[in-house]
Amino acid sequence: MPAKTSLKKSTTRKATSPKQQTATYAERWDLSHLAEDPVKHFETLLAKIESQVAAFEAARAQCSATMETAVFRPLLTLSEHIAVASSKLSAYAYLWFSENTKDLAARSFKDKVEERLTALQNRLVFFDLWWQSVDEGNARRLMARTGTLRYHLETIRRVTPHTLSEPEEKIVNIKNITGRNAIQLLYDVVTNAFTFTLTINGTRKTMTREELTSFLRHAQGRMREAAYRELYRVYANQHDLLGEIYKTLVNDWKAENLQLRHFTSPIATRNLSNDIPDEAVASLLKVCQKNAGIFQRYFRIKARLCKIRPMTRYDIYAPHRTEQKSYRYQDAINMVLAAYRGFSPQLADLAERVVHERHIDARTRPGKIGGAYCYSVVPNMTPYVLLNFTGEARDIATMAHELGHAVHGMLAQQHSMFTFHSTLPLAETASVFGERILSDALMNEERDKKVRQGLLLNQLDDIYATVLRQAYFVRFENQAHEMIAQGATVKDLAKTYLAEVRQQFGKGIKVPEEFQWEWLTIPHIFASPFYCYAYSFGNLLVLALYQMYQKEGASFVPKYLELLSTGGSESPQTILSKIGVDMASEDFWQSGFDTISGMVDQLEQTL
Repeated sequence: MPAKTSLKKSTTRKATSPKQQTATYAERWDLSHLAEDPVKHFETLLAKIESQVAAFEAARAQCSATMETAVFRPLLTLSEHIAVASSKLSAYAYLWFSENTKDLAARSFKDKVEERLTALQNRLVFFDLWWQSVDEGNARRLMARTGTLRYHLETIRRVTPHTLSEPEEKIVNIKNITGRNAIQLLYDVVTNAFTFTLTINGTRKTMTREELTSFLRHAQGRMREAAYRELYRVYANQHDLLGEIYKTLVNDWKAENLQLRHFTSPIATRNLSNDIPDEAVASLLKVCQKNAGIFQRYFRIKARLCKIRPMTRYDIYAPHRTEQKSYRYQDAINMVLAAYRGFSPQLADLAERVVHERHIDARTRPGKIGGAYCYSVVPNMTPYVLLNFTGEARDIATMAHELGHAVHGMLAQQHSMFTFHSTLPLAETASVFGERILSDALMNEERDKKVRQGLLLNQLDDIYATVLRQAYFVRFENQAHEMIAQGATVKDLAKTYLAEVRQQFGKGIKVPEEFQWEWLTIPHIFASPFYCYAYSFGNLLVLALYQMYQKEGASFVPKYLELLSTGGSESPQTILSKIGVDMASEDFWQSGFDTISGMVDQLEQTL
């Protein structure tokens, strides 16, 4: 996740349990909780899923609009059992691959799992197609008293206008394995094998991208510039390959979603899957562009505080002049758990479960997939978290972010396999809120004016990275999809990207030419088109929620936990309307930026 910040090491221990103070936490995860040696027992595990699929297929003749609920509901339960078993096997394959993308055995197993599970999934396609054909009256009858599965059933019917015939849907599923998924895998394999070289104290060192990234926030401007130049040098050297990968993915997206499924625009596909109205996303992106000036003003203030002349794109993540520290992994966990406990002991206990059950893979290694993620596999199973912890302060915020995702899934464990995952925009709520909890806890502990100033700088850096920057990624994607449809080259895309970045920063911050290749380094743009507005959505929503918390205090906590426990069992509009949010309102999104503007005012007062 992109939300990262720099933090001062906590010295307050009153919120930290004795167990936290003395524990030594494992730094590699244990995948045995997913299955016992799934590589060895793959055929046995698959045979069990296949028998469930066969039982589901056998009920096909009973599927009619007038069928009895006594037949319909057990069919839903069987469908859920199939999804649970498949998800565990898929999770094992992806988590193993994530440990080392260059591991040929892991890659081979992942390919085999995807291929075999897709074949089984194709045998279930008939159910969704039948369910979409049921008349409204009988659909309401059959959905009555289906509990947390109701929204799942409504979701299937929501995509009816864009659904193909059964043979066509099967072909698309097969095509994605050897097409889109394979191209995405190629991007991961190529980019995760990249190495970078940087001269440090006169010695030239080779490092991974995660290690290089720490220098993008180095105290010395020349090191930041050198790190950025090296990052984009390596990616630019492969711009032909990476650019063609991107163009292929975009053309695939267009062919399936616009030409076959008849969506009105490339982004409309993502919006429907998120159950977010097109007009709400348009409002969000419009308000983000309108408020770019807030961050331009912020970076001018930061330049003065950090004594940077002139301010360039190399410098926007420059650290404050407070002492920079490196952190032990054990201490980082204690800091996050203490902050969570100060807000809600229940959240802290859930986060601690992830740690003690060894569901975190923490350290960076050659070949390990970059970035960080949380994988909530099935309800009632503790999620898995991947980090690339290098000891930088920003890694602590990443940990708080990913553990937020984990506790979100754990709070929603009472829902079905199909509805415990939140929809994408709301999926960032707990993760971003977790970062705010951590930042606020450290701010409250700190009395030194300069350190507090640094913490405020870090929060604003973080908000920029997860609000405006993400919105501009999506603005670029909107243009790129249209340009590629018109035959644009990779260099055309690069020029457009650079123009967007320069518009974002205005005239006061110079953006060097090499930033035209930044889009090649963003995995979400390749793997999940238009994904990134979820970060803007989630962060602005959290700013509003956190304001409520600051006003209401402890009485807010139960309402917040209830919101998280909803998971994906209701539409985002329904969930947010309960707390008075109208996501299509520009005024709502503007209120988030008004809060950010207030933080910039607060920072300016410290000059």
